[in-house]
Amino acid sequence: MGGVAVLALVALLGGCSRPEPRPAPTVPGPTVPAPTAAGSASASPAPSAVVRLPGFVVLSDVDPRIQSDIRYATAHNFVGRPITAYREPLCLLTRPAAEALRRVQDAALAGGHSLKVYDCYRPQPAVDDFVAWAKRPGEQQTKAEFYPDVAKSRLFADGYIGAPTAHSRGSTLDLTLVDEPAASQPPYDPGRPLVACTAPRGQRFADNSIDMGTGFDCFDARSHTADPRITGTARDNRRLLQRLMTDAGFVNYDGEWWHYRYRDEPYPDTYFAAPVARSSVG
Repeated sequence: MGGVAVLALVALLGGCSRPEPRPAPTVPGPTVPAPTAAGSASASPAPSAVVRLPGFVVLSDVDPRIQSDIRYATAHNFVGRPITAYREPLCLLTRPAAEALRRVQDAALAGGHSLKVYDCYRPQPAVDDFVAWAKRPGEQQTKAEFYPDVAKSRLFADGYIGAPTAHSRGSTLDLTLVDEPAASQPPYDPGRPLVACTAPRGQRFADNSIDMGTGFDCFDARSHTADPRITGTARDNRRLLQRLMTDAGFVNYDGEWWHYRYRDEPYPDTYFAAPVARSSVG
């Protein structure tokens, strides 16, 4: 991919969501010390200074019944390594979104399922990490699993990855359903041959999700929520997840069966930068 093409694509990059126009973001940063007597600011705070996310919670504190598999804190994702600013494998959300998700979990359990989250709040530095990845077209270690039938140069133009992302506003998440009680999930083995995320459930990565027709973060048209090629049980499972989430006030992005945004998000125009860590929660 040539330099011009890369620059064009970078404008679209940022993480599993439809590209959105960027409003002027209000992103919390380090607290600047008060001016000195001479009128100039004193030295910047130490790197360990904590940046808080206002009104955010750790999902497991609100509902420990919800399972998690925070892929961007691991090497098992489309980049192939842990992503910048994912310091801990936690789901951080605004409190209204977390409490709505607790209601979804109640309904899911009543039907013999549990929620499992893959990604929640995503810091802006993580989005920037995806942008940097876009500038390195030779880095395609995970193509055979996550985008086997799509050229990397098309991922952004086709809307599979976009910048900015609603995830950075704290009320959007990626999730699935698992049976309750959930089957065990084998740990990710980076030495094993990759299998396409579009392969049948028994062949692709052994995620303990119920069958949704593709794996998570599968950059393929078959991941579109209503893709007509997804039939039978997998189609029914997608509809079940959509019904459960819609009933609690979430909106699905129709290009990804796993992606939902809380309709009444408290920060619709704010993109945050604090890392994914318990210390970021105020």
